Amino acid sequence: MKYTVTITIRLKEGMLNPEARAIQHALKNLGFQTEDLSTARLFRITLEAPDAEAARKTARQMCDRLLANPVIHEYTIEVE
Repeated sequence: MKYTVTITIRLKEGMLNPEARAIQHALKNLGFQTEDLSTARLFRITLEAPDAEAARKTARQMCDRLLANPVIHEYTIEVE
């Protein structure tokens, strides 16, 4: 069965996020005040798996082996 897996990867709390700071500064220059801003990477992957839990396990392996650095990132996985 085919599943669509959505993986969202963010920096852990306390990690410096220069991209977010630059965007927040640019928004301020455009007149938009923001209290906080963070960035994340989103991956939508379609894969073949026998069930939703197997799709989730495969996505977790993708994160652990390539997509996320466990020292600085946290991630969430949604299976559709």
